[in-house]
Amino acid sequence: MKRTVFPLAVAAALTLTACETILNNLPGVYSIDIEQGNMIDQAMVDQLRPNMSKRQVLYIMGSPMLTDTFHERRWDYLYSDQPGGEARVQKRISLFFDGDNLIGVQGDFRPSKLPVIKESTETTVDVPKRNLDKTMWEKITGLFSNDDSGEMPVKPESKPSDLLNE
Repeated sequence: MKRTVFPLAVAAALTLTACETILNNLPGVYSIDIEQGNMIDQAMVDQLRPNMSKRQVLYIMGSPMLTDTFHERRWDYLYSDQPGGEARVQKRISLFFDGDNLIGVQGDFRPSKLPVIKESTETTVDVPKRNLDKTMWEKITGLFSNDDSGEMPVKPESKPSDLLNE
């Protein structure tokens, strides 16, 4: 009995391994990219500078993945990427604070020593100056006047005594 169980177990293990290899390498089978954690790249880390406030770091890096209650001075950012079923790549960075100020960086990324010059993607549009000499009512009534100047004809003001005489 013992002699037949061992070869069957080995045969089953080899069969399962072969099936996994065949199924993972079938042509036309799509494997999705799996990204987890905080999306961290070198450009984000290059913007970090010593003595930055926690608020400034939050603006650049986003919320940390881990904030340990026992280590309140440390924020941990983790990023995991597994493109198309290949081997998983994991990167991490830990930021250390003294009170509200950034004092250290540790992990797979290092900030650059050169200042970061971030090019603006915004454009400026020049708007022509508006003529605010006339009100909208003056402009509308000026369209219907016979005057070439385009100004509204001035109506003489009536006095209350003129109204009584009529």
